[in-house]
Amino acid sequence: MNSGMKSEFINEAVNAFWEQEACGTQESIIGNLPELSPAWFRQIEAYRYATEPYIHSIAQFTRHSGSTVLEVGVGAGTDHVQWARAGARCYGVDLTQKAIDTTEAHLSLYGLQSSLHRIDAETLPFPNNFFDVVYSWGVIHHAASPERIIAEIRRVLKPGGTFLGMMYGRHSLVACKLWIKYALFEGSPWKSLTHVIAHHMESPGTKAYTCRELKALFSEFSTVQATPIMTVYDRKRLPSWFCKWIPDDFGWFIGLQATR
Repeated sequence: MNSGMKSEFINEAVNAFWEQEACGTQESIIGNLPELSPAWFRQIEAYRYATEPYIHSIAQFTRHSGSTVLEVGVGAGTDHVQWARAGARCYGVDLTQKAIDTTEAHLSLYGLQSSLHRIDAETLPFPNNFFDVVYSWGVIHHAASPERIIAEIRRVLKPGGTFLGMMYGRHSLVACKLWIKYALFEGSPWKSLTHVIAHHMESPGTKAYTCRELKALFSEFSTVQATPIMTVYDRKRLPSWFCKWIPDDFGWFIGLQATR
């Protein structure tokens, strides 16, 4: 199978997974609330920022009022609403129609607007040097070819423009727990962290990186910062005394800021 066919196959599988429900809208979060209702969206937003409060420190939505902002992977539109509320000129793309429809409904609830497109972000439908900011939280690592998306992000950013976002960290407690469950306990300790993440974390083919690898992926940018973040997902089912001694270097999230 050539690389083009492989990429198409993986992205089809990713699409099928996320078309079932937009990211962040699973039943464990929203319970029995009516889908797309005001209460449903409020619960999604409350849960997201309670469990991932560092989104605000990385995105700093209000600092970008008046900026032209693209979000790659809009999910349930929770962060997209923050960009619009902050006064950004918003554009958004997603691989799934489910996410586009959910985000449109979310924006409409507050009378907000954005130009949304259902497309594969490996080919963005925007001219060169168009955006002040491109934002993507926990999305690029699901693609078949993250390097293509990153190249497209750089292309559509203005000189001096900023990428803000997050990608998964391979040397993390989350990855370690996955390896113990799906490799060690299954009698296959030779399976790598990369293998278990690709087969057992969300959509098929999910990737995770080291900070060094992410800096290499963004090497065409003039500057790049990669900062590991210890998350509630790392600490889950682990004693608090143990987690207290584990540094952020072993966090599942790696926050990113890169300047074109």
